[in-house]
Amino acid sequence: MSQKPLTISIGTDHAGFPLKAPIIRLLKERGHQVLDCGCETDEPCDYPDFIRPAAEAVASGAADYAIVLGGSGNGEAIVANKVRGVRCGLCWDLWSAEMTKQHNNANCIAIGARPVPEELALEIVKTWLDTEFEGGRHARRVEKIES
Repeated sequence: MSQKPLTISIGTDHAGFPLKAPIIRLLKERGHQVLDCGCETDEPCDYPDFIRPAAEAVASGAADYAIVLGGSGNGEAIVANKVRGVRCGLCWDLWSAEMTKQHNNANCIAIGARPVPEELALEIVKTWLDTEFEGGRHARRVEKIES
């Protein structure tokens, strides 16, 4: 389990909205602060309006990490990755959550609420938060992403 309290921004669209409250609850139970960037209902909306602010919170230093949610998670990952300094991995299982942190030092993850059930989404978040960046050859690659 991650030791130090973090600030984690979260953004979602209407399709990802059902996962938002359970993930926020999990984060708070673990002692983390949450910056909720919306949305607030399951009414149809445009995901960039909520995903970009969550990613920008990481880029600005207002948040340590971000979690972005949508139907598939694909569009959300694309939006987040457009923000300089954000490395967002699309996670659909525990292995992808582990690898995106261990090898890419992802400071953001995207989860699709349609293919990923709530219980698995919570385990994905835990795995990602609890995994350490491996460094070594991966640090060189992350530096190249950022340059």
